[in-house]
Amino acid sequence: MARGKAALADAGTAAPNGSAPLPDRGEELARLMKLNERREPLVVQVATWIGLGVIEGRLRPGQDLNSVDLARRFSSSRTPVREALMLLEQEGLVEIRARRRPRVASFTLERIRQIYEVREQLLELVGRLVATKADQTDLADLRQRVTRMREQADRGDVDAYFWSHVALQERMTVIAGNATLKDILDSLALRTLILRHASLQTPGRLPVSVAAQELILEALEAHDAELAAMLLSRATRAAYAAIEGSPWAEPWGWPEAEEADTDGQSTAGSTAAALSSASVPSGRRSGTTTRRTRTASSGR
Repeated sequence: MARGKAALADAGTAAPNGSAPLPDRGEELARLMKLNERREPLVVQVATWIGLGVIEGRLRPGQDLNSVDLARRFSSSRTPVREALMLLEQEGLVEIRARRRPRVASFTLERIRQIYEVREQLLELVGRLVATKADQTDLADLRQRVTRMREQADRGDVDAYFWSHVALQERMTVIAGNATLKDILDSLALRTLILRHASLQTPGRLPVSVAAQELILEALEAHDAELAAMLLSRATRAAYAAIEGSPWAEPWGWPEAEEADTDGQSTAGSTAAALSSASVPSGRRSGTTTRRTRTASSGR
């Protein structure tokens, strides 16, 4: 149990009673969930902490989320923890089922494919609109962002690169100037953040990803709408291929492999056992003997 609680304690980016998560991450997550518009500060804090842990892979698909342990960690009652978990369930990050503990949401590969099909079409439209509407000030801002992403990729800093990429695409949707398109992308955002972060953890993905962003920027600077759309489509398909061919696909591919019995305990092991492996990406699912190894090529 102690090891499990230690893993849960490491899942966020800052101690809940200490400094807040890094502003670019915590604020972006709060924006997407519209947390600051209607929630008590403690609910925002709990939801942000858990959400960042899920998105950045420190809390793994199917992992139990013990509300008692979370309440103890945040020195609170279970009420704000439950409210935070319910918010995360609405956004697709957490699953809450009757007579079972809440757990990190799982995705089937088919569901991932469907999400990326929709995302690909939407980003094509973003590319066309930005190439048409961006002025020199907009393009200078995008160039500065991509330059920073290149530095982060060269350092191998996945988390910093990931959140810079999130901010880049957020900026592009603003430049595109289509509020409906932005609302649709935002509605998918939290689910896709988990997948996008996972794709970047595949060996060789950071250099490929940043090179793609540099090509997209060049197309935008040339105001070539069709080329920008094509490159964004290609980058989205490459990100999906990286997920499909990585060990991360295994827990998403078998969401029903780990069931719970009537007292709410996982049949594949205790919450503590699940939490003990939370911070280590693995190609094997706890409680199964099946192992599949997939390798994504550096060009995907």
